[in-house]
Amino acid sequence: MVSRRDLFTGAAALIGAGVVSRVGAASLPEAVIMQSAATQVPPPPPNGRPYNPVVTLNGWSLPWRMNNGVKEFHLVAEPVVREFAPGMKANLWGYNGASPGPTIEVVEGDRVRIFVTNRLPEHTSIHWHGQPLPNGMDGVTGLTQKGIQPGKTMVYEFEAKRPGTFMYHPHADEMVQMAMGMMGFWVTHPKNPNFMKVDRDYVFLLGSYDIEPGSFVPKTSTMLDFNLFTFNSRVFPGIDTMVARQGERVRIRFGNLTMTNHPIHLHGHEFEVTGTDGGWTRP
Repeated sequence: MVSRRDLFTGAAALIGAGVVSRVGAASLPEAVIMQSAATQVPPPPPNGRPYNPVVTLNGWSLPWRMNNGVKEFHLVAEPVVREFAPGMKANLWGYNGASPGPTIEVVEGDRVRIFVTNRLPEHTSIHWHGQPLPNGMDGVTGLTQKGIQPGKTMVYEFEAKRPGTFMYHPHADEMVQMAMGMMGFWVTHPKNPNFMKVDRDYVFLLGSYDIEPGSFVPKTSTMLDFNLFTFNSRVFPGIDTMVARQGERVRIRFGNLTMTNHPIHLHGHEFEVTGTDGGWTRP
C-alpha cells in the first residue's frame, strides 16, 4: 500500500529528475520536423528489436536514437499549419511540425526516453494514454507533474510493458490544447513480430473541428456542433488511400480523442475487433 504522502513524494522526485538543464539540452536527440501531409513510407527499424512498422495515414513515424540500450525520442509541442485538403489550411497546435504528431513505435519491453520541448505560448504536458507506467510519468499537470513551461524541455522515461495501440495527448489545459489538434498515436509492437501479424497495418486518429468559413483557427469552445470530421486532420478529397491486395489481412488502428463520437464504415468489407486501448481482445 502506497500512502498519499509517499505517492506525491515519489512524483516530486521524478519531476525534479525530469527537467532538462541547459547543459543537458545540448545533448538532446534531434527533433525531426515533418510538415508534409502526404503519407510517409515507414522505414524498417534501424536498431533494437525487430517489428513490422505501421503506416500512418497522411502522417509518419518518429525516428529515435539508441543511447545505452534506451530508445530516445524528441517531441516538440508547437503551433503548426496543417493542410486539411489541397487549398485548405488551418492554424493548429501539434508536434514536430504536424497535427496529429508523429506516430511513436516501440517494442514490448523497450526502455523509452521521450524529451518534450514546449514551443507553445502556454505550459503543456504529455499523458501517455492507456499505458502502465510510474505515476510521475503520467503527464497530468497539477497532480503528477508541474507543467512544462514555454521554452523548457522535460524528459519522460518508462518501460513499454504492454503491446497494443495507444495514444498521447496533453493533460494541461487539455480542453484547448486537444481541440487545437495536440494528439498522436503510439504503437507498442509485441516481442514476437509474428504475433497477430498482418500484411497491412494502418493507423489514424479521428478528429473533429469547428472552423468558420474564412477563418483558419478552430473554435476551442465547441462541444458538439463541428463542421469538419477528419482522419489525421485531413478531409476528403485530401485523405490518402489505404491500399491492399485481394486476400491480404489488413489491420486498421484508429483512436478518437475528440469531444464527440465519430462513426466510420468500411464499405463492402467484413472486419472484426481484435484489440482495444491497451491490448488484444483475443489470442
